[in-house]
Amino acid sequence: MRADGLWHPRLLHLIAALGHGDLLVVADPGLPVPPGVEVVDLVWRRGDPPFGPVLGAVLAELVAEHATVAAEATDADLLAVFGARLAGLPVDRVPHEALKALTARARVVVRTGESTPYANAVLRAGVPF
Repeated sequence: MRADGLWHPRLLHLIAALGHGDLLVVADPGLPVPPGVEVVDLVWRRGDPPFGPVLGAVLAELVAEHATVAAEATDADLLAVFGARLAGLPVDRVPHEALKALTARARVVVRTGESTPYANAVLRAGVPF
């Protein structure tokens, strides 16, 4: 048993298995997931779990070198989450359609219960050295 951090066994396994340049997406429940991309579905009702804490927990376990979010995201609370959780990472803002296209290359999509539009972040794995 882990003392802290993520306790979801499959999600921990998938994060540990990522290689440099692999993509992991933390997403709202509405983001389409292309066939063949694994989904870790954490949502159990609208709003739970929220996007920000899930993004933070994933980033605490993952060496990330880059993030991509939707340019259409304008909700002040969501932008604050992006600013706080993605601080120190280069962040691209791309059209939502381009973000959805990136999910086809993802190794895993982590689905949250967040109901704020465009609450999605594509994280690119880095290396710890």
